[in-house]
Amino acid sequence: MQILTSDPARFSDLPDYPFEEHWISVELGDGYSGRMHYLDEGAKDAPPVLLLHGEPSWSFLYRKMIPVLVDAGFRCLAPDLIGFGKSDKPDDISFYTYDRHMSWLRQWRDAVIPETAALFCQDWGGLLGLRMVGEEPERFACVVASNTFLPTGGGQASEGFIAWREFARSSPEFNIGELLQRATQTKRSPEEVAAYNAPFPDEPSKAGARAFPALVPVEDDKPGVAENKAAWEGLSAFGKPFLTLFGEDDPVLGEAGPALAKAIKGAEGMPHDTLSTCGHFSQEDRPAELAQGMIDTAKKAGFL
Repeated sequence: MQILTSDPARFSDLPDYPFEEHWISVELGDGYSGRMHYLDEGAKDAPPVLLLHGEPSWSFLYRKMIPVLVDAGFRCLAPDLIGFGKSDKPDDISFYTYDRHMSWLRQWRDAVIPETAALFCQDWGGLLGLRMVGEEPERFACVVASNTFLPTGGGQASEGFIAWREFARSSPEFNIGELLQRATQTKRSPEEVAAYNAPFPDEPSKAGARAFPALVPVEDDKPGVAENKAAWEGLSAFGKPFLTLFGEDDPVLGEAGPALAKAIKGAEGMPHDTLSTCGHFSQEDRPAELAQGMIDTAKKAGFL
């Protein structure tokens, strides 16, 4: 197996992404190590918010929200998960596991932002972030979740997800930028499509993106089911403000918002919403509404 590093030239002149690079080394497992890239914007003593992306995007997804959140008084921390963005990419699909992704993200959090933080999560950012909230609720001040869930088996996957999982596994063409284009309700510019393609110059670099859908524990025999069930004990009892803002045009997770809100103590009485003209990548379609939701939720928590 090789640990692939990104060519900096592929990330030159990204639209609306003037952010400084930050890096941390993480232990990947089996004797491998890799570099994880992240953004750190805003005053270092400001209340921190973790912005966790999913599949197959990277921190570029948050470029429209970060300026609004920084202006509101947040410190924004947005990692590129291992296998995505500017971070290093193991080229073996089988190397990627749910537990390893949790380990890599925990290493980043413990080293970079160990104090209490707010959380915004979407897609796999929620499968990782909501697990973290359930396991260590005291480390989170409030949560905004968009188009995500914390599955525990049972085979209750949508037809849209099953189709997506099979496509990621078997399709000979896996054009990341075009996938982002199709999963939003607003049109991406050619430069934005190119930015989403930038981390993935060839098939080996896409191993992490190919792997993620098959790691979702929607069947009872999947790794992660037991851990997610245990995390749900803490997540359901999480009593701090918890807001769901889901896109109504998301065929994979658009209907999961009410179920998530109903299951968590801190979601009671919150102004949950299903956003119109909003696909799976809600940060592209409705960034202003999502940023404002994060600001309002943090203020309700007394965190901002």
